[in-house]
Amino acid sequence: MARSEEVILTNMCMIENDKGEVVMQIRSPERYSWDGAAYPGGHIELGESLHEAVVREVYEETGLTIKNPRLVGVKHFHTRGESIRYLVFLYKATEFEGNIRSSDEGEIKWVPKTDFKTIDLADSMDDIIQFYEEENTSELFYLRDVNDILQRQFL
Repeated sequence: MARSEEVILTNMCMIENDKGEVVMQIRSPERYSWDGAAYPGGHIELGESLHEAVVREVYEETGLTIKNPRLVGVKHFHTRGESIRYLVFLYKATEFEGNIRSSDEGEIKWVPKTDFKTIDLADSMDDIIQFYEEENTSELFYLRDVNDILQRQFL
């Protein structure tokens, strides 16, 4: 059995203010392969540390410079039809500077956590939101069953 595999490295960050609001990015289905509201984040570039990547992605997408982002866990799965592992490093930040601004990636806005049930969330965001609320988990893993359906596991 091979001890290495192809991997796609990404990140996502929940940025929360002292009012119980979080930064959400609203993507358009006309422009991207997925749409709905999600936390900001993106791909980790070659040579970048995980920390540098999440700070850069959040700034590019929101205009905020996050301070002391805390790694709270990992979401991962294997891509359909391929054996590529897709890793999403999940961060949380409560310290930041700047003002939010939208980008070509999508509209950026502060959303009260109490509004999550009333907004159109991106695919799997309901699982990610639940993951952030769990106290004793560090991993959100999706395993494909025999029918190629992803089964969620909080570990």
